[in-house]
Amino acid sequence: MLYRFTVISSEVEDFAREIKIDSDATFLDFHKIILDSCQYEDNQVTSFFICDDEWEPTQEVVLEDMGTSLSEDELFVMKDTRLSELIEDEGQRLAYVFDPLSERMFFIELTEIAYRQTLEQPVCSRQRGEAPVQSLGIDEFITKEPVKSADDMNEDFYGSEGFEDEEFDPEGFEISEGNPYE
Repeated sequence: MLYRFTVISSEVEDFAREIKIDSDATFLDFHKIILDSCQYEDNQVTSFFICDDEWEPTQEVVLEDMGTSLSEDELFVMKDTRLSELIEDEGQRLAYVFDPLSERMFFIELTEIAYRQTLEQPVCSRQRGEAPVQSLGIDEFITKEPVKSADDMNEDFYGSEGFEDEEFDPEGFEISEGNPYE
């Protein structure tokens, strides 16, 4: 199966990426194509969060096992977890935390499942706008509101209070075909 995801940012209004990836690919493959499509360096401890319809995180997929007390059944590591293990339905929502120190993320929705198609390598098939900066500078970091506790991840995501579901309309914006970084 082939998954088509739409990736947007609450920070940059005209930013959008469309990622096509095989359902048997790992979250690490997904992580790498997102970084590549945004021209980000692979130097952050990133995470995916599987979210419900209200953008509340229900499951985390981590880049590396940092020795948490979670059991093997509760811990999902990107390189060991296939997309199809946690994602099954069109409309599934995810968040990808690309700047963990500032809790900045992309909002992602599975916009299409193509059942009779496969894809050897993931691709950024369409894109619009420039990606937000990967990491905030020290001035922006200092002026950002501090995190109160780890439980804050169960509250609103950074920037989600202004987020509109209609932003995921893949037909509602013009984006260029192909990946200019190839």
